[in-house]
Amino acid sequence: MKKYLLLLSFLVSVSAFSQQKPQYTQYIFNQYLLNPALSGIENYIDFKAGYRKQWAGVADAPQTTFVSANWALGDQQLWSNALTSFPEQTGNPMDRNYTQNYMSSPSHHGMGVTAVLDKTGPLKRLDANLTYAYHLQLNSHLNLSAGVAAGISSISLDINALTFDTPYDPALSRALVNQVKPDLSMGLWLYGARLFAGISAQQILPQKLSFSGDNQYNQGKEVPHFFATAGYKFFVDEEIAVIPSVMVKYVQPSPTSVDLNVKFAFKDKLWLGGSYRKDDSFSAMAGFNISKLVNLTYSYDFTTSELNQVSNGSHEIVLGLLLNNIYKVPSYIRMW
Repeated sequence: MKKYLLLLSFLVSVSAFSQQKPQYTQYIFNQYLLNPALSGIENYIDFKAGYRKQWAGVADAPQTTFVSANWALGDQQLWSNALTSFPEQTGNPMDRNYTQNYMSSPSHHGMGVTAVLDKTGPLKRLDANLTYAYHLQLNSHLNLSAGVAAGISSISLDINALTFDTPYDPALSRALVNQVKPDLSMGLWLYGARLFAGISAQQILPQKLSFSGDNQYNQGKEVPHFFATAGYKFFVDEEIAVIPSVMVKYVQPSPTSVDLNVKFAFKDKLWLGGSYRKDDSFSAMAGFNISKLVNLTYSYDFTTSELNQVSNGSHEIVLGLLLNNIYKVPSYIRMW
């Protein structure tokens, strides 16, 4: 039983003093997962489903599956911007003509839903949230949105995946193998034709976290996660654009994490990109707009930490659907 309690103490300590939310390489493609202020940012229903296998080759390494959808509320989603006056063949939010004639969207509301399942060894976490945002029209070229996400987190420990000295110890009946906690996130997002910037905080409600009925081992807790990100779009020529961006992540008491990203967009068909996460990995990314309804993106992380001796890198794939895409845009307007 002592070995059992020590293991629980270790697992709780890991939860208390490291990142508890999943890590994404393609967050640049789906900032909505990190910031609820993006709810309803497009004038169609933005649906995404993704899967991430981290540190392939390492037993019981993190695996993350997610689905998300968000949409604008009311008739304001049919705002009349430069896109509506273009013929379908040239109404491309990726080109320079669009950005030169860009008009910010009218003030409007947006909402959405997210569900994220993350599994690491015997620990499993399910986060389900409902999101809301209000998009304020600052001027003819800029919007500022504020959003909130509220929901629940279900955190489970699979005792059957553990090995004990005394498997039938009656003390196991006092183990807390599943806990459900309230979850709350908030964020701000500034965006225009060529720029975006935002800040957000996840898991901001203080919650204790323990899988032991013994107070001696109840030292775990959920900690807030803070994100700040910004990017800008430059045109190389009429059909090629480059979008550098940066994200800073802080989860106390872990070291501050910095991601540097660059994305090359080729008209409305293909984009390629790369990123660097200090003391962790290099990543290569690619995305394809299969049609005006479907797009697919993939990324691979080359591990640079000591884990590269046992890890075959990390894989992440995301499927996107542009539902109710009445303007038949070939790619994401606000996210390039």
